Amino acid sequence: MKQRPIAVTVISCVYLITGAGGMVSHFSQLQPRHPLQQAALWLALLSLLAVIAGAYMLRASDWARWLAIAWIAFHVAISALNPWPELLVHAALLTVIAYFLIRRDSRRYFRAAAH
Repeated sequence: MKQRPIAVTVISCVYLITGAGGMVSHFSQLQPRHPLQQAALWLALLSLLAVIAGAYMLRASDWARWLAIAWIAFHVAISALNPWPELLVHAALLTVIAYFLIRRDSRRYFRAAAH
């Protein structure tokens, strides 16, 4: 297997840390009386997707990089409902993450593991 690009390692670690932090934060907001009726549960599950994307990108799973891009794209979409600076930050993150995950060296890394 080809050596993992440093950008993939960094992005994967950021997803792992962000996802784990989100899960802890959102699970702590749950109230035992109505756990399925709270947005915190769904936000925690979304954070779990970030952890999954980060972990599987480290294992060179091609689908995980697309999950990572979709995850941040979803954040761009929901940021459209918030103030402009938040939307711009998420859009910039999407641009940077997509650029590094779609670059030639990243493609080779993910595709080499599939064969």
